[in-house]
Amino acid sequence: MATESTDGPEGYEAAADLPTLREEGRAVTTVGGHSVALFHHEGEVYGVDNRCPHMGFPLAKGSVEDGLLTCHWHHARFELSCGDTFDIWADDVQTFPTAIRDGTVYVDPDPEQDVAPEVHWRNRLVDGMAETLSLVLAKSAIHLDHHGEGFTTPLETAVDFGTKYRADGWGRGLTTLGAMANLYGQVDRDEKRRAMFVGAREVAANCAGEPPRFDQYALGNEDLGKERLKSWFRETCEVRDSDGAERCLRAATATLPPEDLVEVLVAAATDHLYMNGSHTVDFVNKAFETLDHVGWERAPDVLASTVDAITDGSRAEETSSWRQPVDVSQLCFDAADDIPDLAAAGAGKSWARPDGFVDRLLGDDPHAIDEALRDAIREGATTEQLAHAVAVAALRRVAGFATSNEFGDWNTVHHTFSFANAVEQLAGRTDADDLYRACWQGAMSVYLDRFLNRPAAPLPEVGAGEGDDPAELRERLLETFDEQGRVDEAGRIVGRHFDAGGDPEALKRTMAEGLLREDAGFHTLQNVEAGFAQFEAAERDRERRLALVAPGRYMAAHFPTRREAEQTFTIAERLYRGEAIHEGAAD
Repeated sequence: MATESTDGPEGYEAAADLPTLREEGRAVTTVGGHSVALFHHEGEVYGVDNRCPHMGFPLAKGSVEDGLLTCHWHHARFELSCGDTFDIWADDVQTFPTAIRDGTVYVDPDPEQDVAPEVHWRNRLVDGMAETLSLVLAKSAIHLDHHGEGFTTPLETAVDFGTKYRADGWGRGLTTLGAMANLYGQVDRDEKRRAMFVGAREVAANCAGEPPRFDQYALGNEDLGKERLKSWFRETCEVRDSDGAERCLRAATATLPPEDLVEVLVAAATDHLYMNGSHTVDFVNKAFETLDHVGWERAPDVLASTVDAITDGSRAEETSSWRQPVDVSQLCFDAADDIPDLAAAGAGKSWARPDGFVDRLLGDDPHAIDEALRDAIREGATTEQLAHAVAVAALRRVAGFATSNEFGDWNTVHHTFSFANAVEQLAGRTDADDLYRACWQGAMSVYLDRFLNRPAAPLPEVGAGEGDDPAELRERLLETFDEQGRVDEAGRIVGRHFDAGGDPEALKRTMAEGLLREDAGFHTLQNVEAGFAQFEAAERDRERRLALVAPGRYMAAHFPTRREAEQTFTIAERLYRGEAIHEGAAD
């Protein structure tokens, strides 16, 4: 709003002729490099940034009535004096103080900011999550990246939001966020920003319409040891007492080191079989991986949010597929009883995975699989070694998935793989014998998936790509995602990239680019991130190839999508660059 001045406003720039502005009602001027819209309204002069903060439409083409400026493109409304918006999706508009001297309007080209830009975009990130506004989230990710907070702020904000505003606790949203945080260091800069956008957006979507979560208090006795807390936590989970379980877990979080917390949670998450169709163990693992990124001071709320996935989770032993025609659930429970003796027999021994061991896990006889696992532990196999072997077997199921199956069965082999990968990652955090039980559950799920590899899709022939150009292969891989049905071709291209001596890291970056430009579903995002994790864990060259062939095929099966989120992100990028998105729109 204008102020009268007789001496001339210091630092202000001449911007318009007052009589002309009074007659025409509005004008556009440039001060300090900013395009400013001036309005003469109710005897006062107001200046605002001419770009609508929503999508950049010229606000000078809007209308002013009763102290409100309305943008004509999407009808965002702004209080003319201070720039406050009535529409949270639009954001406040920057105002520019004005002054009048001798019939000339002057504008302050560098108005004092109410908050620092990085603080503003942190706040906007919360707005976007609270209202599920994809464009606001994309803008926030881009601007926070510009201000050097592109990883930490979106991640911490989304973790705090997701653990507070979803009564059911940890779910697909926070799991996706954790997966994107894991991918962040392996992708190019543009994909880094997209990864954080995807993670925050999925947390927001998972919390939308849900009641908030109300925390329980930790048990007051600080002298409780690991065994007592572990026992109580398992018992409360067994009887589906989520409140009691949370109080036990918060007490454990306050006193126990991270490796003991892993043991406590894994024990309860594996007391029953393949809970929530694999998701419980995967959620627990992602909670720990996320804490690696955001810091262990958030452990009480993060770990407490996983409790409902255990207490309320479905239990595979209650399903017919795990009971008939072979009772594989009983094999798991019998093994759980015998694990202490098996581990004692293997104490002090060193196990090297024999050739053909993974093939045994992929066999048709669950009793033979059970015996293979028992023999491995007797010979000294660690939980991490055994979990890795099961994960490789599960990866083989994905890589060999026959496209003659129903499309929905991709999820079946994926769930087994995501479970097995999570078990292996958890085994890297604790050597607790409870993880052997998870190995049995993963191996039996691999067995139950056997018919989805009948016939198995052939793995790419080794050596077929010698002499190929790796860069060209990466471009061809992206092209396979542009057309449905090119599943086997995508797998072959990934294999040929290895044959051609291509940089696997460049291949992973290309795969991430293909992933993050799509409206990828939860399972696809999981699958690629887990494949990358298996690439890092691979012990043999064949496993490294397999770790990228499998997600390459999975992606090709699920792409292309409408790419709506990519359109939104591209708009946000263009706005950040100052481009005129509105050009071509009707006035």
